[in-house]
Parts: sequence; structure tokens; C-alpha cells
Amino acid sequence: MTQWLYLAALLISIAGLATLDWRYRVALFAEPRRTLATVGIAVAFFLLWDLVGTGLGIFFIGDGPYQSGIVIAPEVPLEEVFFLILLTYQTLLLWRAFARRREAA
Repeated sequence: MTQWLYLAALLISIAGLATLDWRYRVALFAEPRRTLATVGIAVAFFLLWDLVGTGLGIFFIGDGPYQSGIVIAPEVPLEEVFFLILLTYQTLLLWRAFARRREAA
């Protein structure tokens, strides 16, 4: 059962960000197409980055007990996609929130 904990933590974290976004209408709930495009392009870029890194032998999958074991590409676990979604969504929310704060000042 522990093999799904990391993925569950990532999904819960993404849901938490989405809840904050819904409450304050920062990104996805303010401009859904632009948000999905931004996150999608960023995730695609970082997945390409991961593939290059694994090809060069820089990145590799660890042997942690909290990973599902599902691999979407050589040395790229399923959890990596959700981590990249979390990373880019969080960054976008922070960027937009700080921009709002700066505009209000």
C-alpha cells in the first residue's frame, strides 16, 4: 500500500492548490485555457528536460518504497508528471498572486 503514498500526496497537494485557486480565482478558475496551456507547455518542457537528463545518465529512478513502480519512459516514473504539474501550477499561482498584490499596491 505504501507504493501509492507519494502519488497520493502529489494529488492531494494539487487538489489543495486547486481549492485555493477556486477560492481566489487566481489562474485555472479565472482563465482556464491560458492556465492549462501554460501548465501543459511547462510540463512538456520539463518532461523533455527529464528525457535528455536520463539519456545523459544524470537523472534516474531511485528505489524508494513510496513510488508506484509505473514508468512512462525509461527512468521517468508516473509520479514525475504529477510532480511537474504541482511544480508548475504552484509557480503560476504564486506568480499571479504576487502580480495581483503588486497591482493593488
